[in-house]
Amino acid sequence: MAIGNGPSRRGKLRSERFSEICESLESAAPADLLSASPRSRSQEEKRRGAVYTPKLLADFIALKIWEQAPDNSAGAISVLDPAMGDGELLHSLLEKMGQAADCVNVYGFETDPSAFREASSRLKQCFPDISFTLLPDDFIGFITDGGSLDIPNRFDLIIANPPYVRTQIMGQKKARFLAKSFGLVGRVDLYHIFILGILQLLSPGGAAGIIVPNRLLTTKSGDGVRRAVLERSRVAHIWDLGDTRLFEAAVLPALLLLCGPAGPAEGPPAFSKIYSTLARAENTVSDPVAALSKEGVVETRDGRRFRVVHGRLDAGRKNDDVWRIATDMVDRWLKVVEANSWGTFGDIGRIRVGVKTCADKVFIRRDWQAMDEAERPELLRPLTTHFIARRFRALEDNDYQILYPHETVEGRCRPLELEKYPRSEEYLSRHGEKLKGRDYISRVGRRWYEIWVPHNPDDWQPPKLVFRDIAAKPLFWLDFSGSVVQGDCYWLLCREPGREDLLWLAAAAANSSFMEKYYDNCFNNKLFSGRRRFISQYVSRFPLPDPDSELGRRIIAAAKWIYANIDSPDLDDALRELDANIWRAFGFTDEEAR
Repeated sequence: MAIGNGPSRRGKLRSERFSEICESLESAAPADLLSASPRSRSQEEKRRGAVYTPKLLADFIALKIWEQAPDNSAGAISVLDPAMGDGELLHSLLEKMGQAADCVNVYGFETDPSAFREASSRLKQCFPDISFTLLPDDFIGFITDGGSLDIPNRFDLIIANPPYVRTQIMGQKKARFLAKSFGLVGRVDLYHIFILGILQLLSPGGAAGIIVPNRLLTTKSGDGVRRAVLERSRVAHIWDLGDTRLFEAAVLPALLLLCGPAGPAEGPPAFSKIYSTLARAENTVSDPVAALSKEGVVETRDGRRFRVVHGRLDAGRKNDDVWRIATDMVDRWLKVVEANSWGTFGDIGRIRVGVKTCADKVFIRRDWQAMDEAERPELLRPLTTHFIARRFRALEDNDYQILYPHETVEGRCRPLELEKYPRSEEYLSRHGEKLKGRDYISRVGRRWYEIWVPHNPDDWQPPKLVFRDIAAKPLFWLDFSGSVVQGDCYWLLCREPGREDLLWLAAAAANSSFMEKYYDNCFNNKLFSGRRRFISQYVSRFPLPDPDSELGRRIIAAAKWIYANIDSPDLDDALRELDANIWRAFGFTDEEAR
């Protein structure tokens, strides 16, 4: 077995510009970094956040790759793992290949020295007759060099659990550099670059299995990668592993099984998903991976229950559409909704996230009123946060306020002149070192005491619909207080004067059981414990019934009554009737709704 000691001199020189990136990624130690290995590490490595692929998942993806393997009877099979950790994924794949592994050339990259040594030793002991070229180097440098190392430019089988490192951990400069280098826009995660590299190296007819965060399937930041996957490969199967907790870190994984673009696809890509449920189980299996062979509600030996659904991939009609699971039943359901929709939330107005201060402990407090009046800043405004979230009408016990040093002049937001507000100036100056440390504010020519994303101050006054970013069930409410909205919530203004009734209609629709069903059928971006992500990308597409129909007017009137009578003993009956009317407005009978 030949273990490579590193790249050639030419390869090293060409990849030197990546050393700073790789060093920063290693030192950052993201909490949700995925790397392949089942073994426990030292306490230091746990602190660094390394999370390793369990063997049962490694075996599953290895089997699926081998089932798609090309017929290389005339020559050796080339295998690649671009982020091999201690070699668990390669170990599983070579086990699945059996005797065919005798004619295989294996290549791997790993930048962590201890993981690299462990992988080299482990694989050599387990597979002494196989040719290995394992490089203690970064995969990104290799793919950018155009394959300057003395290894293949195409691979028959690729198995990968690439590192997941977010923009804020890499830093904006490095993220922008990577985005430009690989033709991506928006937020860039390191695993995006690995996927593009894998697509570049996958041979025609070859097979690749990649473990990724499942947010790749549904978030706007993954648009460019999803488009590249569809253009440069044939998707064989996607598994959304949801909240199965196969990893120790708070990452919900998905598996992509891709084939090199050789010949037309035999049919639409398969799509399977598994999420926890409280419904009664129909089958019992050993673990969540074994549950993927079933359909319906399955219970595992540890007592957890999961709903398993199998269907096909619906990649949408536009490049930025999310990837969802499609079944005949869901497709029929969505056609009924579409036929009875008047418009969407996005037709009412633009949905925006709340303010981002990048120094919340300075700008946002609950104890402003406890300060002596002679010291309390003048520029305080009430602040809406997720802590006061409630359907239709927010909780009234709210003592959050924000120091808001902005005004509107000729329709545009600008910072106030602090010398006119001496108490605010004195308070902010006490925190000047922290605020001036936000160098990204000064770099774009803004003043040191500004809020990073303040929005237009005039926009806070009109009636607005506010909702929580993360919640198990939708929490949408109307705000008439002129409050500033915190960045843990989103908000919507009606762009057409005189049509504020659309906000009441939207609140009624959003808070219904119908919209929960719609969300799960179209987006299904769930975190642990069934919590959904309500972001502008999804909520802007929420459907609305006809506001001018008789049923639409009844819904609006009911929403107003609920707001005004939020503490009424008749509230539950009113909510049930409103929920039923939402289903009726979208074309479903009471029996179909149940």
